[in-house]
Amino acid sequence: QVQLAESGGGLVQAGGSLRLSCAASGRDFNNYRMGWFRQAPGKDREFVATISWSGGSTNYADSVKGRFTISRDNAKNTVYLQMNSLKPEDTAVYYCAAKLGRSYIPARVPSLYDYWGQGTQVTVSS
Repeated sequence: QVQLAESGGGLVQAGGSLRLSCAASGRDFNNYRMGWFRQAPGKDREFVATISWSGGSTNYADSVKGRFTISRDNAKNTVYLQMNSLKPEDTAVYYCAAKLGRSYIPARVPSLYDYWGQGTQVTVSS
């Protein structure tokens, strides 16, 4: 079992940056693909980014490509989401998720993930 806890959300002006962290407890963090998703009010949860167990493979939604960077530190059981050039449409609750397995095939669908954090609010003002 893996427990996930996000942090780093907040209020930022458009064009600003935030770095989200997701700390994982439990065993064998490096056996999990990790992902970031977000959900805005009244909308479905949507894929943001995913990273393979080793950190060697990443995949992004088109809406964040070139602005967001996902990374992980397996020694610290933590995955990060660096968000630059933020836009008001990035406003959402951001969730990290863990998917057991070492496949390098990107997982962009929420139902593929086994564990979820509680989420952290990101608000971008115009």
